[in-house]
Amino acid sequence: MYKKFEPTYTELIAFSFLGVITVGGLLLLLPISSADGTWTTPLTAFFTATSATCVTGLVVTDTYTHWSFFGQLVILAMIQIGGLGFMTVMTAFAVAIRKKIGLHERSLLMQAAGSMTHGGLIRLTRRIIAITAFFEFLGACMLSIRFIPQMGLAEGIWNAIFHSVSAFCNAGFDIMGKYGPFSSFTGYVGDPLVSLTLISLIVVGGIGFLVWDDIIKNKFHYGKYDLHTKLVLDTTGILILSGWVIFLLTEADESLAGMPLGEKILASLFQSITPRTAGFNTIDTASLSDGGTILTLFLMFIGGSPGSTAGGIKTTTIAVLLLDTIATATMQSSINIHKRKLDDAMVKRASAIAIVYGFGIMVASFAIYALEPFGMKETLFEVTSAVGTVGLSMGITPQLCSVSRLILMLMMFAGRVGGLSFVLLLGEKRKGRVTELPTENILIG
Repeated sequence: MYKKFEPTYTELIAFSFLGVITVGGLLLLLPISSADGTWTTPLTAFFTATSATCVTGLVVTDTYTHWSFFGQLVILAMIQIGGLGFMTVMTAFAVAIRKKIGLHERSLLMQAAGSMTHGGLIRLTRRIIAITAFFEFLGACMLSIRFIPQMGLAEGIWNAIFHSVSAFCNAGFDIMGKYGPFSSFTGYVGDPLVSLTLISLIVVGGIGFLVWDDIIKNKFHYGKYDLHTKLVLDTTGILILSGWVIFLLTEADESLAGMPLGEKILASLFQSITPRTAGFNTIDTASLSDGGTILTLFLMFIGGSPGSTAGGIKTTTIAVLLLDTIATATMQSSINIHKRKLDDAMVKRASAIAIVYGFGIMVASFAIYALEPFGMKETLFEVTSAVGTVGLSMGITPQLCSVSRLILMLMMFAGRVGGLSFVLLLGEKRKGRVTELPTENILIG
């Protein structure tokens, strides 16, 4: 007698992303989706669908030159669904048609949205949609100021909408190929309007909807914020500022050489923010110095914040790991921050997530390195970008073989579903009897 299959919440979330990828990939196969009206190869179509749904931005064909307007529209729809999360979109639709949301759906939405309680999930969903619509509309308006005079009314508006959604969802897809395939925003490196608008959208989308919900509720009273909000804001600010300064110092005479000081400052700020995890670039990523490459890898590995459109191990994970290291080094019995004590379980989760991501990057990098003629630097950069759902590349994505592309697709999918979800996936159904075993110490360090 067969046991009835009852998927866990994590499995349902994973299946929902697979469903979107499948539908999107099938649509991108069609001749109507390509610029030249021919069928697209299945691997190219599904690689693009995976990258769009997982809001990554790695591409094997230039988005502007290969895809028609319909194809670009399909990609944009997948970016929006992938950024918000399929369950959030479906819940918003259910609310719109006044369908009752049951406890099962609330539990699923709680995990998909990164919420810590069942209470107020419907209100949170409405607020997520409202925040997304507001910032994407505002971003499109700002970008239209630059794009309409350059491209004309219709094309300027389309470019403004596409890039606003892509930036807010931290997707990294662009349709700037008209100025050169895979050029991204290198033509706007010294443009404050475009650069600062994209920077703002990336940061707003990357700090998480729970943080914005807390900010809206408590306005600018920092002391009233939840500990989660404080950790996210503190860590995000430190990463942006430190990355900005380090990039300016390491790249001033390297990838930024020959630029006026103002452009160097703007480009350094953009480069500090885009690895977490937007994927746009205003300078050639392959021209980064070794120091700039290492810093970019570190920022891609961290990514954005929980419950956001960004990927990576998340800002709170790195914050907990650093705080635990400090507490251990100073012989403190617990992690205390902002007059609160962190649960020891948070440290275990943070460690598990970091190890899962690190191990995945190592295995995938060695596999692709064995298959391809590229160096470990380029390979490691590509894999970290994929699992962090970043989209930055040193230009090797279109040259990868089919097996390497499949590996990157798996890494993008794993990165979007989330490290914590994969950790939970390993143990959600293992609820057997726990036996208390004898304790014994070992040597560490």
